[in-house]
Amino acid sequence: MNKREEERLRKQQEKLQKELERLETMRLYEKEYASCKYICGIDEVGRGPLAGPVVAGAVVLPADAQILYLNDSKKLSEKKRELLYDEIMEKALAVGIGMASPARIDEINILQATYEAMRAAIKEVEKKLGTKPEVLLNDAVTIPEVSIRQVPIVKGDAKSVSIAAASIVAKVTRDRMMVEYDKVLPGYDLASNKGYGTKAHIAALKELGLTPIHRASFIKNFVS
Repeated sequence: MNKREEERLRKQQEKLQKELERLETMRLYEKEYASCKYICGIDEVGRGPLAGPVVAGAVVLPADAQILYLNDSKKLSEKKRELLYDEIMEKALAVGIGMASPARIDEINILQATYEAMRAAIKEVEKKLGTKPEVLLNDAVTIPEVSIRQVPIVKGDAKSVSIAAASIVAKVTRDRMMVEYDKVLPGYDLASNKGYGTKAHIAALKELGLTPIHRASFIKNFVS
């Protein structure tokens, strides 16, 4: 092995060690509640878009799960999220997805719709586990009408491996849905903007009007 190869391997080892140390800091809450058999991370995506559902993810990881580069989904590339999604689905003890439609968001407001999606995700996890998780690690919120112990963590998707996993599952699920919507509702660039209010999306709304997946309560300032 020449010096260049040795240097390359040394840098790879340093990078790996740094990543392992970063992940260890993201296990702080998982370690705090290590006496619990099932720790469930909860996160949502899609509170801000003009179109599409709000989607919640709930993930229970094994205590010894090691998923390199697990992080807040917003800090990852689309390619990295897709790869991590597959790894999470393979290694998780249970994954739950819940969502609330645009019509439901208009009916009960986005915050209540988000809570509803989270409760649905938790129920799916319970069904797969055959029991309730003992603690929920939530990204920032406390979910009403849930009897399980909850720990709200501000910016939790960057501080907990369980919440980060839920963040990625929710993000990939919703993004894939928006790509499919784009195929049947062309003109709004949904595959690219994922329903968010980009300049092109707002221009399309003014020209083409609402679709069944648009949130009427979100776009009254753009479309009369």
